Parts: sequence; structure tokens; C-alpha cells
Amino acid sequence: MSAYKAFSTNVEVNGETVISVVEGMGAFKATALRILEDNGISNPGPGKWYPQQAWLDSFEQIAKKVGQATLEQIGMKIPENAIFPPDINNLDKALAAIDVAYHMNHRGGEIGNYKFEKTGNNEIKLICKNPYPCNFDKGIVHSMVNKFKNPGGTVNIIHSDSDDCRNNGDNSCTFFIKYT
Repeated sequence: MSAYKAFSTNVEVNGETVISVVEGMGAFKATALRILEDNGISNPGPGKWYPQQAWLDSFEQIAKKVGQATLEQIGMKIPENAIFPPDINNLDKALAAIDVAYHMNHRGGEIGNYKFEKTGNNEIKLICKNPYPCNFDKGIVHSMVNKFKNPGGTVNIIHSDSDDCRNNGDNSCTFFIKYT
């Protein structure tokens, strides 16, 4: 399965998360609201739930009309708007919490996951098995890294160029994160 296709037709995403589309488009908030409305999401707000496929259709429209880089900006807004577990105080916990937060902000069926794997002392492998585009997940990872990296430390995020990529029709993408 590729990006933009929900794993299950019953899945919903909460309004807190949908608001990230609006926030991620900055000065183009009116465009974001119009695209969401074109896909059946009117007046998104906290405490409301929306069909994930409608949200994914909005992502696809944004990618085509505005560009893939905007999807990364939207992803970077997720940690600011979506519900995350408390007590995150370091990079490892932050990246592991992406999966927990993902499940807190979706309901109604198979949504996929974010598999966190510590591969070395300062190395992480994050497999993103979900229907979202690579750039969106890259934005989430960047935002969490920027917020929780060691002060003065460096972080290198690499998107795997293997055949296993949603851009190639697969249902997951892999990021390798190395940090000091």
C-alpha cells in the first residue's frame, strides 16, 4: 500500500492533529482550510474526529498544489498540536513516543505504527508503517529531534533509499537517526 491510502476505511483522526495542516501552511492557512473543506473536513477543531482518508486526500492535494516540502512543515507542527504522552525528557523517549502519540490521535481500525529500534549507543532506526507521505513523517522526526536533542549536540536524519518506501508503493519508510 502506498502513501495517501488509509489502511482501514473506519479510521479517524482527531481535530487536534488535523489542525496541524492549517498551522503547517503558515501564511496559507486559508488555502489549507479550503483544501480540507474540499475533502469533507469543515471547521476542524479539538475534540472532533474526522475520516483519515479525507485527511490523506487533503495531504495528496497539498503535495500536488503546494509541494512536498509543505508536508514536512505540516509534520513539524504535529508535536505542537497533537496529543503526546507526558514525561518525555530525552531524544530516545521522544522518538519512541511517536508511536504512542500516533495511537492516541487515531481510532477506529488498523492505523499502522512507528517502530522504534535502538541500533547503537547513539543510533536509532525508526520504521514508519502508516499511510502518510515520507515528508510528513520526516517533519515529525525533525520536530521531535529539534525539541529533545542534547544542547550543542548534532543529529543526522537519513531517509532510507531502499526499495521499502511509500514513494515506491510500499507501506513503510525507514529513517536512521544518529546523534551526539
